[in-house]
Amino acid sequence: MADDGRLTELEQVEEDLTLSRAERRRAAAARIEEGAPREGVAIFRPVEQAVLVALHPPGVGGGDVDASLDELELLVETAGSRAVGRVVQKRDTPDLATVVGRGKGAELKELARAVDADAALFDDELSPAQQRNLEERLEVKVLDRTIVILDIFAQHAASREGKAQVELAQLSYLLPRLRGWGQALSRQAGGIGTRGPGETQLEVDRRKINRRMTKLRADLREFERTRRLKTKDRRRHGVPTVALVGYTNAGKSTLLNRLTGADVLVADQLFATLDTTARRLALPDGREIVATDTVGFVKKLPTQLVEAFKSTLEDTLHADLLLHVVDAAHPEAEAQILAVDRVLADIGADEMRRLLVLNKVDAADRDVVVGLERQFGDAVAVSAATGEGAGRLVARLAELLPPARRLVEAVVPYGRAELVAAAHREGEVLKEEHRPEGTYLLANVQRHLGEQLAPFATADWAHPHRLGRPARP
Repeated sequence: MADDGRLTELEQVEEDLTLSRAERRRAAAARIEEGAPREGVAIFRPVEQAVLVALHPPGVGGGDVDASLDELELLVETAGSRAVGRVVQKRDTPDLATVVGRGKGAELKELARAVDADAALFDDELSPAQQRNLEERLEVKVLDRTIVILDIFAQHAASREGKAQVELAQLSYLLPRLRGWGQALSRQAGGIGTRGPGETQLEVDRRKINRRMTKLRADLREFERTRRLKTKDRRRHGVPTVALVGYTNAGKSTLLNRLTGADVLVADQLFATLDTTARRLALPDGREIVATDTVGFVKKLPTQLVEAFKSTLEDTLHADLLLHVVDAAHPEAEAQILAVDRVLADIGADEMRRLLVLNKVDAADRDVVVGLERQFGDAVAVSAATGEGAGRLVARLAELLPPARRLVEAVVPYGRAELVAAAHREGEVLKEEHRPEGTYLLANVQRHLGEQLAPFATADWAHPHRLGRPARP
C-alpha cells in the first residue's frame, strides 16, 4: 500500500512538471480539500426522521398552516426522509435568534428526543444565524424548506442546463452559511497565541464557490443563447408555441404526453421533471404547434431557484399561449392557482393570454370543478390520465392560436426593399405594383414578416380592427 502511495505521488509530481507555472497555479486553486464544499454536492445532509416546525402568524387560518405542513411533509418524503412529528407556535413575529420562543424551543427539543428525530425542519427559510443558534440549542440538525427543495431539484435535474441551474441555486444558498456547515469549515480558535491565519480555510472555500458560481452563470448564458436561437428559428417559420405552466405534480408532463404522444418522465411526486421539454402537436385544421413543458411551481419557492431558473421560466414570455394546468382534485387547488399566478407575475408573464386547464377531473368532485370554472372563467376540464376532454382542449387551442400566415396589403417604401424580397422568399405574393410612394404588395406571409410589414399596411386581414377596416369576405 505504501509503494502504491509513493507511486501515486511520483505520478502527480511528473504530471505537475509537464504543466506551466500558471497551469500549476490554476490546478492548485481548483483543488478542494477533504471535507470542504464540492461542486454539485447535495447539500441536504442525510436525515432519516424529522420534526416539522411552523409559525402560525395572526390573520392566517389554521387550515392554511396545516396545508403548508402537509406539502412540506410531501417534500420531505420526496427527498427520501420521513416526518415523525409537528410543532406549531402561534406568534406575531419570528424570534430573531431562534424563530420560535424559548419555551417552544424546549418543547421541540424534548419531542425530537422522544420520537428519535435527527433533524428539525422549519417551514420557512432560516437565516444562517438562526440555523446556527437552533442547532446549538436543539442538539439536532436544523434544516428549512428551501434546502429540501434544493435537494429534490439536485436529485431530478437531468440535462446539463438543469444541473447547472440547480448547482447555482445550491451554492447561492450555501455561500452565506459556510460558517455553520460542519467542522471542516470551522474557524481557528481565538485567543492569545492562536490568532494568525484566522479564517483562511473559510475564505478559500468562499473564493472557490464564487469562482464556480461565475463559471455556472457563464454556462447558463450560453445555454440561454442557444435556446433563444431555437425560439427565434421557430418564430421565423411561423410555428405557434404553447407553454404548459402550473403547480408541481399537477399533471403537466402527463398532459404533454397525452396531447403529443411524447415520452416525458411521469411520476407521482413533486418536481419529477425539471428540464424544459418541447414537442410538436398537430391541430385539427392541419397546423402544427410546439408545446413546451416547464418546471413546476410550489408555494414559498426559494428565491435562489427563481433566480437560477429565471432564464428558463422567461421562455414562457415568448409563447403565444399559456396553458395553466391545475390539479382539480387537490383540496388546495385554488391556493395553488394563486401561487402560480404570483410566480408568473414575478417573471412578467401575468398579462399573457392563458387558458386554465382543470386536470384530473376523473378523480375530482364535479361540484368543485364547476366552482373553479365559475371562479376563474375560461377553462377546459380534462383528464390527462384517461384522455377525457383532450379533444376539446386541442380544439380550443386551434381557436385561440393565431394562424401561421396572415394576408397583408401594404405599400412598402423603396428603402425597405428587403421586406419585399422576404415576402417573395418566405411567403406567397398575390399582387405586386410599383407606385410612386413604394411597392404595393398583397401577400400571404408568415406572422413574423407580417409584423414587420404592419407599419406600412393599408389592410391587415388577420387584424382588420387595427386599421378600422372590415374583414375581407
